[in-house]
Amino acid sequence: MIVRMGLIVRKPEISPEEFRRHWRTTHGSHAAKLPNLREYQQNHVVDSRQLAIDYKRGNWNLDGFSALWFDDIEAMRAGINSDAYKSVDEDSPSIMELPGIVIAVQNRVVPLPKNPGPTVKRMAILVRKPGVDAAAFQHEWWDVHAGKVTAMPNILGYTQNLVIDREVTPGKSAPYAAVPIDGVVELWFRDVPAIEQAFASKAGKETMAHASSFIGDITTYLVETHDIV
Repeated sequence: MIVRMGLIVRKPEISPEEFRRHWRTTHGSHAAKLPNLREYQQNHVVDSRQLAIDYKRGNWNLDGFSALWFDDIEAMRAGINSDAYKSVDEDSPSIMELPGIVIAVQNRVVPLPKNPGPTVKRMAILVRKPGVDAAAFQHEWWDVHAGKVTAMPNILGYTQNLVIDREVTPGKSAPYAAVPIDGVVELWFRDVPAIEQAFASKAGKETMAHASSFIGDITTYLVETHDIV
């Protein structure tokens, strides 16, 4: 399957509480009706600090990440080009701006258990270092970096989302420069101290040292997840 991730910015005239309520209920109910949709999840940003790492942060200032799963690109395009998408498109301007969309393939390095108990989810946007091409980025991230991350303590779940396409206008591919993102990380921990301990560990320091060899900037968030479909 592929996952379509919307990079969402709240309209400034809408309060955070109203934004979250409307996105979860009204907007969510529209998007849930898309043809071919397998799963739909909303990740509401609750903390935008560069938590636990000292790393160059990108220019993304987001209030949420949507995640919609489809069997493949063709199924996704059919869903986005359907009549059902019209209500999604019409509702979006009332609460949000959508500076970009990324379509990704997932590498679930450490699957999150079905009933993990209380967790804190950390998401991060990755942009490859200048001089590192897409193939080299994928190799370093999937074949080398994944093993270093799993050596860190306290990790309950770890998914790598490798970007394979981008959109600014829904349904139409955009060039890399329009949405310069190479990957989105999802990490689950028990709590914030567990995140801090993980990155302060020897394995955490080795992980971030390796990151500096192929990642240009990392933008981190803590999110609250809502499963819609």
